[in-house]
Amino acid sequence: MASIVGRSRPLVGITASIHGSRIAAMANRLALWRAGASSVRITAESPFPIDRLDALVVGGGDDIDASLYGESARPHIRIDPERDRLEMRALDCAAKIALPVLGICRGSQMINVHRGGSLHVDIHEVYEEAPHMRTVLPRKRIRIEPDSRLYRILGIAECRVNALHHQSVDRVGDGMRVVARERAGVVQGIEAPNEPFLIGVQWHPEYLVADNRQQALFRRLVATAAGTAPLDDFAEAPPRRSVRAPG
Repeated sequence: MASIVGRSRPLVGITASIHGSRIAAMANRLALWRAGASSVRITAESPFPIDRLDALVVGGGDDIDASLYGESARPHIRIDPERDRLEMRALDCAAKIALPVLGICRGSQMINVHRGGSLHVDIHEVYEEAPHMRTVLPRKRIRIEPDSRLYRILGIAECRVNALHHQSVDRVGDGMRVVARERAGVVQGIEAPNEPFLIGVQWHPEYLVADNRQQALFRRLVATAAGTAPLDDFAEAPPRRSVRAPG
């Protein structure tokens, strides 16, 4: 596993709900630590200056307020408006200072909404063949576009992932492209080809701790933050970010 030798660890923020799963928080922090980074949990009650981060993970959790992408609310949708506002502001700041960003599940959807895209409020209303699946185990097969950054990171065109969602990307946001889908057509991965690192995955790689390919997402995020990512990931070499000393 990669670590950044001879320098301070990059600091990565992880957004979460104030009611978010502690297991998910620990899984993300462990994945980032193994990848060579320190991390801080960011919530509406415990904000953190985004411009002091070296990278950002927009984590999983509750659904996104449908009014943010022009849809009507549904009674079975559980939302967290304060978290929505926190993450929209965080993504605003991240875009301004070119922070590397990884979106996980809800986080992938939030990246798309922030870019002006929309979501399917309930995937099973649209994708009737999509399996009703909710598991942390890698049971769902997806296909990844071979000309994508996601493919270069994972190094594989097909893999199995977990599934803890009932919403997904519909209309793709500005500057984003779909780079992974499951067999039924549900979007499983998006990325911004012209950004140093702006990737959203619909699954939860933090729970796939024994899968070295999935953990590569965290390693590449940290490497991009440290300015050590492979240059073939970029149309041109990205600016090297300074990694801040602890405290």
